[in-house]
Amino acid sequence: MSSFPDPTSQVTEQAAGEAAGPLPVGRARWRDRDFTRRALKHTAFLLGCTIIVLILAMALLAPLIAPYDPYAQSMANRLVPPIWMDGGSWVHPLGTDGLGRDYLSRIIYGARISLLIGTFTVLCSGLIGTTLGVLAGYFGGRVDLVINFIIMTRLTLPVIMVALAVVAIVGSSLTVVILVLGLLLWDRFAVVMRSAVMQVRSQEYVQSARALGCSTPYIIVREIMPNIFGSLVVIATFEMANAILLEAALSFLGLGVQPPIPSWGLMVAEGRNYLLFDPWLIMIPGFAIFMLVLAINLMGDGLRDILTPENRN
Repeated sequence: MSSFPDPTSQVTEQAAGEAAGPLPVGRARWRDRDFTRRALKHTAFLLGCTIIVLILAMALLAPLIAPYDPYAQSMANRLVPPIWMDGGSWVHPLGTDGLGRDYLSRIIYGARISLLIGTFTVLCSGLIGTTLGVLAGYFGGRVDLVINFIIMTRLTLPVIMVALAVVAIVGSSLTVVILVLGLLLWDRFAVVMRSAVMQVRSQEYVQSARALGCSTPYIIVREIMPNIFGSLVVIATFEMANAILLEAALSFLGLGVQPPIPSWGLMVAEGRNYLLFDPWLIMIPGFAIFMLVLAINLMGDGLRDILTPENRN
């Protein structure tokens, strides 16, 4: 019987290896009593978590710590340089933009947008990809063939081009950006979960659950999911960083979050008109994006090393 070509043949081994390495037998890595000890000794993981906690705290406490209303304009104070440049002052530590809006306040509130888009995109794409991957890996056969075809179709579509086309047709808003990215970034979840479930389903504890007459939903939820949860979380961190970068790219092109919402990507786009004379308008939000994406990737790499210490380089 002919079958569809396996779209995971080129990416499964690499993605699964990057996600969490060999899966534990009969027990989730999260229950490993040495997990906390390894986490506390992993410098990169602690650094990434620290940066993320600081950015998250900044986003949650934005109304309390932001010195000004991020939407308030003052043409008399436009293009005030940051404190480390000539003409800067502590009144506006990071300066003001072309409309006189306080840059520090917009950076603080912009953290909310990036984290919101990253989190909800991962929740949407993770739900779709994990469901498809688990079904394909557990049932195999025709179910696997159909889902492989769906994954293969998705892999043929360039994410940024499809996102640009959809946003240009439907219109751009925060909700649209989240839905578009969530519906386009599920393929890695599906590929990794399919591979992980195929390894776990043959383990003795899964076979024992079947022999005891446990239902399929029970086996998937209670026996399989806890043992692939580590891989799921690692992939989620990388996809969250990817979603934040894609949102910044869409906003930079004018098809993402729309003004006057203080998105970091939109701030970069607004600052490009002043690139030659006021480059800090691009450098400050660009640095904020860099730090957030770096922190998420450090945390993801750290989780991979902590969950599979035997594979650490």
